[in-house]
Amino acid sequence: MTGQDLSLLAAILAVAAGVGLLANRLRQPLIVAFIGVGILVGPVGTGWASDIEEIELLGHLGITILLFLVGLRLDLHLIRTTGPVALATGLGQVAFTAAIGYGIALALGMDHVTALYVAVALTFSSTIIIVKLLSDKREIDELHGRIAVGFLIVQDLVVVLVMIALTAFGQETSDNVALDVTLVIGKGVALLAGVALAMRYVIPRLLHHVARSQELLVLFAVAWAVSIAATSAWLGFSTEVGAFLAGMSLASTPFREAIGARLVSLRDFLLLFFFLALGAQLEFADASRQLSEAAVLSAFVLVGNPLIVLVIMGLMGYPVRVSFKAGLTVAQISEFSLILAALGLSLGHITSFTVSLITVVGLITIGASTYMILYSQPLFEKLSPFLGVFQRRTAHQHTIPDDAPEADILVYGLGRLGGQLVDRLTAAGRSVVAVDFDPDIVNAWNGRGVTALFGSAEDIDFLESLPLAQARWVVCTVPSADVNLTLLHALRHHGYPGCIALTAISARDAQRLEETDADVVIEPYSAATAAVLDHIADHLGENEDGESGLA
Repeated sequence: MTGQDLSLLAAILAVAAGVGLLANRLRQPLIVAFIGVGILVGPVGTGWASDIEEIELLGHLGITILLFLVGLRLDLHLIRTTGPVALATGLGQVAFTAAIGYGIALALGMDHVTALYVAVALTFSSTIIIVKLLSDKREIDELHGRIAVGFLIVQDLVVVLVMIALTAFGQETSDNVALDVTLVIGKGVALLAGVALAMRYVIPRLLHHVARSQELLVLFAVAWAVSIAATSAWLGFSTEVGAFLAGMSLASTPFREAIGARLVSLRDFLLLFFFLALGAQLEFADASRQLSEAAVLSAFVLVGNPLIVLVIMGLMGYPVRVSFKAGLTVAQISEFSLILAALGLSLGHITSFTVSLITVVGLITIGASTYMILYSQPLFEKLSPFLGVFQRRTAHQHTIPDDAPEADILVYGLGRLGGQLVDRLTAAGRSVVAVDFDPDIVNAWNGRGVTALFGSAEDIDFLESLPLAQARWVVCTVPSADVNLTLLHALRHHGYPGCIALTAISARDAQRLEETDADVVIEPYSAATAAVLDHIADHLGENEDGESGLA
């Protein structure tokens, strides 16, 4: 790299930092900002990026690290814990989106291969963006958050299989198709066998020595990812597939969290160059046609994808609020869609015009869906009168047994707080009826002998099936002030005369709930903090008196 190249790179990084700051203020993912910077410094703008060959190399390295971390954090247990809904929704959404998207692409005049690439690109959603948004909103552990992460993992697995198929059959073939297929399968088996043998006999022993130095551990992880990626490319598969397998090979080790935490910053920095290169490759020769097609495809992703999830989850009996919020997480295309488009271009399957089209769809959908997810609750409240058609009320519905004792207490929510509360109340001999909108949790508690019903705190009509006349207390442990307020108003509307306890996670929520006529406002974090402080004060006092000390 010459001194001039270094100066240009410094200027590009400065522009990226400035645009990234603006995107952060607008609450937009940095992917949008970096693609915009790529357009700005590409041939359409200043032309700086076209003069630095190293940008493409750094971009490929960023994709390698990205796929390595996806494999490293592959948590199949999460799919199992969210039940069949993650698998059914993930595969169902991919299948329906691809089929409908293919039809739309053909209707827009695309040939079959281009339409297939566009359709597949529309199916994948960004795990990185969604997890970040849900974590910021503290919804990652809520039911819709767990389901969303589950079917996003399913999507990640599908995209890897798609890339394997494309790179395997995108190679030059001979006239003997059977021989070509056999060679592809043989190479794939050899690659998987090699990684499996390394997982079994090499990596555990090697990591034991490498992990003594954190710096050496990170260096080994990057070297391993790049080595397997290079081996995959040598066998005729893509580097992305090899990087994914390299991550999977380390996912079961006790060092995966340390490796992942240290590589996230490196991934984000190197991905900057991939999106810069991608933005610099965009063509706007036929901008009017491109924008009109992008508008049609973006509308399908923003509206059609959530509707597909609403239908699938509604048929499985999940409350419409959970289905709606989970559905919003697929209202954008993923960075993997852009990677897939770049792969198709390198294989000669599609043109740069199609890559530009998919990228513009990505810019529109990622930007719009970010605000849809951030303001999911107000959006749901406005659209809820029209969403009842997606609720299948009979699914998973439980009724109170005729021989069940009269309920002293109704508990909404069987999470960590609600589950412990029900445990202690039943142990004390109290009759409890619990309500939760996770059918797996409801079935588990019914199996333990507790009367648990499938329902939502926001379903006003559901209150009619509950023994409100006998219950002396209704306790809501759902960590959402809006849900608590909705339940409170519904109970008062039904004329419930008993006591009501609501739950607040933050001080702001506590203030909102204390302004109501609720009898008790539970603040679990505040109570836990007070208990810890009292415990520390007691021990400090004992130390000062010389009576005892902390070990």
